[in-house]
Amino acid sequence: MDYYEKKEVSTVKIMFSAGEVSGDVHGESLAQSILQMDPAVELIGFGGSRMEQAGVRLFRNFAEYNVMGVWEVLINLRRILRLLAELTAFMEQEKPDLLVLIDYPDFNWRLAKKAKKLGIPVFSYIPPSAWAWRKGRAKACTKLADEFVAIFPHELPVYKAAGAKISFVGNPLVDAVRPELPRVRARSYFHIPADKTAVLLLPGSRKQEIELLLPAMLQGAKLLQAERPQTMFLLPVADGINSSRIREMAADAGVSVTLTHEYRYSLMAAADAAVATSGTVVMEAALLGLPCVVLYRLSPVSYFVGRLLVHVESFSLPNILLGKPFERELLQDAVTAENIASELAQLYPGEIHRAEVVAKLKEACARLGTPGASGRVAAKILAAARRFAAENNLSGEEHEKL
Repeated sequence: MDYYEKKEVSTVKIMFSAGEVSGDVHGESLAQSILQMDPAVELIGFGGSRMEQAGVRLFRNFAEYNVMGVWEVLINLRRILRLLAELTAFMEQEKPDLLVLIDYPDFNWRLAKKAKKLGIPVFSYIPPSAWAWRKGRAKACTKLADEFVAIFPHELPVYKAAGAKISFVGNPLVDAVRPELPRVRARSYFHIPADKTAVLLLPGSRKQEIELLLPAMLQGAKLLQAERPQTMFLLPVADGINSSRIREMAADAGVSVTLTHEYRYSLMAAADAAVATSGTVVMEAALLGLPCVVLYRLSPVSYFVGRLLVHVESFSLPNILLGKPFERELLQDAVTAENIASELAQLYPGEIHRAEVVAKLKEACARLGTPGASGRVAAKILAAARRFAAENNLSGEEHEKL
C-alpha cells in the first residue's frame, strides 16, 4: 500500500512518532486501546513493526535510524535530518489532528517544532527527563506540547513548575510485563536444568549498546562459568538485532550462551539473575522479580558531554524510584568483566544481597501505579485529538462564513 494512500474517511486522525523498540511497544498498546475505543480513528506515523501490526499506517520504520549518543548522532546527522524533512512533508500532506510523541526526545522535539509551525497540536507521552538534566528544557517543551503524560511520578514537579499540563496515570509496563508461561514450564521450555543457575545477558536493543557492553558481559560470564560451573547463560535477542553477530561475539569470548527469540518475559521470570544495560529492560526485570547488575556506557565523547550536563546519583530506574541505590550499577570504566562477575555472584539464589534486592524491587514497582495505564493514556490522547479536531472544524466553518 502506498504510504499516502487514504484509508476510509475518519473523524479523527492521530500521528505517532516512536524511534526505538520501547517506544514501539508503548505505541502498540496505545494504538490497540484507541482503536478499541473508536475503530474509525486513523493512526499514522513513524514507528516499528509492533505499531504497524496494531493498526498504525507507517510512513517510515525506525529500524534504519536507531542511534544513540552525541557522536553517533553527528555521524548520522544527514540521514536524520532527511528523515525529519520527510516526516514534516508527510505531516503537511496528512494534516493529522494530533501528533503524539512517544519518548525519543532528541528527534521528536525537532519534529514537534515542525508540527507547531504547521498548526498541528502536540501530545507528549514520556517527555524528556528534565528532572535529571537540562531542567530548562521543561519550559521549552511546554511551549511546544499542549499536553503531557509521564510514566514515572518523579517527572511531574519540574514540568508543573514550567506551567505544563502534565499527569501521571500509571506505568504501562505494569500491564505489559507478564510471563507467558509458568516458571516451571518456562525453565523446561528453555532447557534450564533444576541444578543450574540461569543468568541472563541483556545488552539492549540498540546495535551500539551491544557493541559497547556485550563484550564485557561475555567476559564476565566466562569468569563466572569458570568459578561456578552450575551457571547457565541465556540472551534474549531483541527484535531487529542480528543473531549471527552475537554468536560471533560469544565465540570470540569463548563462552557458552544460549540465544532465545520468544517468551522473553517468561525467560526473565524463570531466570535467577541478570546483567543488563540501563533502560526499560531493567524495569521489566524488576516487575518480574529478577535482580540485575545494571551497566551504562557511552562512547568517550558522548560520556564527556553527558557528565557536564547530567547530575544524578543513580541511572537505574528502580534505584531512581526509591531514591537510593540498592541495585548495583556499573558506569563507564567500571564496566569490567571482573566487576560484572563479582556483582552477579552476589545475586545468586541463597545470597543475602539477592534477598535484599528482590525486596526493594517490590517496593520500587509499587510506585508505578495500578494496572490499566495504557488505556488511561489512550483515552487522554483520543480526547485531545477529538477536541482539536472539533476546534479545527469550528474554525473552518467560521472561516467559510467570513
